[in-house]
Amino acid sequence: MTFKDIFKSSFLENVTGVSLLDMAIALVFAFGLGVFIFFIYKKTFMGVMYSSGFGVTLIALTMITTVVILAVTSNVVLSLGMVGALSIVRFRTAVKEPLDIAFLFWAVGAGIVLAAGLIPLAVVGSIAIGTVLLVFVNKKSYINPYIVVVNCENHTSEEAALEFLKERVNKLVVKSKMARRGEVELNLEVRMKNEDTDFINTLSDMKGIENAVLVSYNGEYMG
Repeated sequence: MTFKDIFKSSFLENVTGVSLLDMAIALVFAFGLGVFIFFIYKKTFMGVMYSSGFGVTLIALTMITTVVILAVTSNVVLSLGMVGALSIVRFRTAVKEPLDIAFLFWAVGAGIVLAAGLIPLAVVGSIAIGTVLLVFVNKKSYINPYIVVVNCENHTSEEAALEFLKERVNKLVVKSKMARRGEVELNLEVRMKNEDTDFINTLSDMKGIENAVLVSYNGEYMG
C-alpha cells in the first residue's frame, strides 16, 4: 500500500501538474514585466504624493496573478473553486488616480498572458503599452488650463488686469468674482499661448494689483 492509497487522494497527482521549468520561466518573466510596469508607473506618475508601496504592489500583483493562473490552467476543478473563492473577496482601498486603474489592469493582464504561455504577446504588449504611456502622459502642453487669481484694488485696476491678460493668453474665462470694500478678487481660467509665465510678474507689478497667482489645474486638484 502506497502513501497515495492511504489518503485516497489525487493530491500527489497535482504536484507535477506544472513543471518546475515552466514555473521558473513564468515567474522570472512576471518579475521582469512587473519591474518594467513599476518603472513606467514611476516615470509617468502625476499625482499629488508618490507612493512607492503601490509600485511594489504592481510587481507582486503580476507575479501573484501568474501563479494563480498557472494553478487554474493545470486543473479544471481548481479553476471552478478559484472563481468561487475570488468572488467573495472585496477590496476597500480607494484608487486616488484614474491612471492607477490602468496600471492595476496592466499588471493583472500581463500575469494572465504570461501564465497562458503567450510570452511574446506579454512582452511586446507591455513594451507597446509602456511606450504609449511615456509619450502621452509625460507630454507637457501649455494648452492645459491654468487658474489665475488676481486681487485688485478697484474696478479700474480690474479692467486693466483683464485687458492685459486678454493680450497675453489665448482664452480667458471668469470663473468667479468676489468684491469687498477696496478689494476685488478674480478667479480666471486661462489657456496660455506658450510656456512663458513671466506675464504674471508683470501683472503683479501693475498699478492697483495687490497680488497675482498662477496655478495649474487638472480637474481634480491644484498644484
